[in-house]
Amino acid sequence: MSKPKVTIQDIADSLKLSRNTVSKALNGNKNIAEETRKKVIEEAIKLKYKHFAFMNTENLTAQKKGGNIALFTNHLPTGSHFGSMLLSELEKKISAEGYNLSIHILRDTEINALALPNNFELKSVDGIVCIEQFDKKYSQLISSLGIPTIFIDCTADVSYNELNADILLMENMHSTYSVTKKLIENGYNKIGFIGDYNHCKSFNERWVGFNKALSDYNIELNLSYCILDSDQYPYNDFNWIKSKLDTMKNLPSAFICANDFIAISTMKALKNKNITIPDEIAICGFDDSPEASIVEPSLTTVHIFSTDMGIIAAEMLISRLKNSSKPYQITHVKTKPIYRKSTNIKFN
Repeated sequence: MSKPKVTIQDIADSLKLSRNTVSKALNGNKNIAEETRKKVIEEAIKLKYKHFAFMNTENLTAQKKGGNIALFTNHLPTGSHFGSMLLSELEKKISAEGYNLSIHILRDTEINALALPNNFELKSVDGIVCIEQFDKKYSQLISSLGIPTIFIDCTADVSYNELNADILLMENMHSTYSVTKKLIENGYNKIGFIGDYNHCKSFNERWVGFNKALSDYNIELNLSYCILDSDQYPYNDFNWIKSKLDTMKNLPSAFICANDFIAISTMKALKNKNITIPDEIAICGFDDSPEASIVEPSLTTVHIFSTDMGIIAAEMLISRLKNSSKPYQITHVKTKPIYRKSTNIKFN
């Protein structure tokens, strides 16, 4: 008999917490205390809950055996986030090379104080991987440690030469440009953008691609069609999205969203307003999350080759460990637009 799957309730029972608290902690809700979130993630790893099953509880502290790679993150990617699959492949690859992966979930207090985590021992770390770490000053701190480092995506407001590290991103600009261009060619000339383009480098590049397509077709950017609030606001809450849509005097004919989660929240908000998709408004996302193909209507998006990025990230870091003096790399991994029912796209 196969072992029963671990559930959120199992984690809650083990920690004597409510199921709601555990669910919020796993999904990165900012209202959950850092200590609670860390305990929940540790327990999820211990019980091998879903996408945490590839991790080892002994890797939560830096214990050097063959070698040690430290993972720094503000929010450990969970669920269908592209980073979850990426980290799984990265961990497999570095393990095959004899390295352990130690996980350091950065607290706001540590970031604000520019302080390294208490359980981080500089002398026992061979390399560093940063994912979901978008604070400029803290990124500069990490890259100044003299340890081979790779950033998987990075802060939007840093120039590449400000980080002494390799940087890996998915290709963002050209795919967003292609999707926006295809919308325009199919009659959509009132297009808005939803997402904080200062959240990270990837979001910023998607914003650039969106604007380039408008410019190439002599369409003026209309900010009244856009929702560009700080990422501190709850883009994953369709009620908040709806409140922003309610303030728009006129709605656009299409929205380009910074990722699939924002796109799906926007779809829910539009449905709540009895607006049909794509007949009245077309929606595009980015990531090609599992939800994108099952939401109704299915979401036009951009596919990220997450598992391949995990392997590439590991290879880049291992190469840096072998030769720390070579020039730093800025690498973009190709992405692929996927056209589905949330847009009326016709091909010649």
